[in-house]
Amino acid sequence: MASSSAGFVAGLTTAALVTIGVLAYQASAHVPHDLGRPHATASPAPGAPGASKAPRDRRHPEALPTGSGHGERVVYSVDDDRVWLVGASNEVRRTFKVTPSTVDPLPGTYAVTSRANLVTGSDGVPVEHVVRFASNQGVVVGFSAAVDGSTAKPDPGERTGGIRESRADGDAMWRFATIGQQVVVVP
Repeated sequence: MASSSAGFVAGLTTAALVTIGVLAYQASAHVPHDLGRPHATASPAPGAPGASKAPRDRRHPEALPTGSGHGERVVYSVDDDRVWLVGASNEVRRTFKVTPSTVDPLPGTYAVTSRANLVTGSDGVPVEHVVRFASNQGVVVGFSAAVDGSTAKPDPGERTGGIRESRADGDAMWRFATIGQQVVVVP
């Protein structure tokens, strides 16, 4: 009886492993090939020949920069320290100021690659609603909100990639920017 039970358990284990393998293959077959590889498009780097600032309406600083893409996306202006959450019909759903990190993402188009609900930031501050989308100079860049609500400027002597939002704006970003969501960075 013991040998028949062992054979039964071995059979169930084999079937489970085969099922897991098939499901893993099916899942990987439906993932975009570049989802895990954050990269900028052909947009020039700041200061490079051909790099230009996205046109702004200085009378209306909350206006979405022209040339920032089409469709549903997050737009981040490095120079203006502002974010726009843009719907599928190019309507601005929300815009807000942010506190920049010490390492900025390069201008270009990215996708959200990972998220974390609650972690400790690279500056030691507990943060929530982390939405990562880029890296630059070996530093991962993303949006987050400090749990204590602070938006203090980071120590300029440290290399950090956390773009800080208020908690309310962090909640809105968390709901909007899921894995794969397009993020457009403009100068």
